[in-house]
Amino acid sequence: MDLKSKNASPVLADPGPINKSRLGIHSSMMPCSQSGASFSSSILTAPRKKPGKLDDVRSNGWLDAMHSSSPPRKKIVKDFVVEHASDDIDIVYNSWMLKYPSALNSFDHIINRAKDKKIVIFLDYDGTLSPIVDDPDRAFMSADMHSAVKGVAEYFPTTIISGRSRDKVHELVGIEELYYAGSHGMDIMFPVQDTASIDHMGYVRSTDKQGKEVNLFQPASEFIPMIDKVFKTLVEVTKAITGTKVENHKFCTSVHYRNVDEKSWLAVAQCVHDVLKDYPRLRLTHGRKVLEVRPVIDWDKGRAVEFLLESLGLSNNDDVLPIYIGDDRTDEDAFKVLREGNRGYGILVSSVPKESKAFLSLRDTSEVRDFLKALVKWKEHVDKKN
Repeated sequence: MDLKSKNASPVLADPGPINKSRLGIHSSMMPCSQSGASFSSSILTAPRKKPGKLDDVRSNGWLDAMHSSSPPRKKIVKDFVVEHASDDIDIVYNSWMLKYPSALNSFDHIINRAKDKKIVIFLDYDGTLSPIVDDPDRAFMSADMHSAVKGVAEYFPTTIISGRSRDKVHELVGIEELYYAGSHGMDIMFPVQDTASIDHMGYVRSTDKQGKEVNLFQPASEFIPMIDKVFKTLVEVTKAITGTKVENHKFCTSVHYRNVDEKSWLAVAQCVHDVLKDYPRLRLTHGRKVLEVRPVIDWDKGRAVEFLLESLGLSNNDDVLPIYIGDDRTDEDAFKVLREGNRGYGILVSSVPKESKAFLSLRDTSEVRDFLKALVKWKEHVDKKN
């Protein structure tokens, strides 16, 4: 692969000295000599919350977060203060939708706002385009969803921003008209011909598998050796826990516990905790029955959305209407970006009520498919009239 380095990005800056309070790391978690290679200080260190006592995974809240990110059918719903059983869930869900209306029911409002604007689509993958399944390697889109996504990509600039590696999500989707951003937006590829003037941004000129010239933006590239080492360690230390699956997404690594007996969740968390205590420049985030290890940098799906809009010359709020559809905690950063200044629509995919920065909601992947098809049908109708 031919790589030609371009200018350094303004989002990468020299961090201040690393210290315990800044990283949110208890003294017992400061690095040991085996923590490995030192890294260039060209990554902007993300702000960390004031640390609590991190003696074990119970006291630092990891186990609680694992349960809250994997809600049971019967739960207490925040802001409604009501415990509901299965037969009550529709009542509670409909009440929740007063705050997060259905994007399908709000479709006319969306397209009215979209008049004289360019719609830009951002999509999560797991839980949005494909159902959440026990085996992440078998999280396939339906043929109907594939058709809907391909149709949207033909009419609107469309990007999939996934926690998976960019290569893996590209393999699962297989639509060339899309832009792909893997590792929660830390690995972005887009064709050179579609790019606005971005000489001021840090990127690498490369070629894709078809030999086409592309731009790569990878703000966490220096962490690749560290992530690879942590991945191999996590595979080793969790192999005795039945049901665990560890994935290397190049710029982050995931430990899935969906198929682990709930009694063993504590053991999974303890394994990850014990590994991370030697890597203060890595942090833990929680997804849907997955623990994700990511670099401590000021970058997330929200920053990725802003970067792509600017890179593609679509950052003018008066002419562009971004729509982001996602189901996970990591999508909240993108919802927040679009909520600020009423910039666009964040659409949360969820069958249970939960707090979000999104404006609208869809219940499941089938409703996502229907929404995408509605966009295509509307656009075809508009084009025929013109």
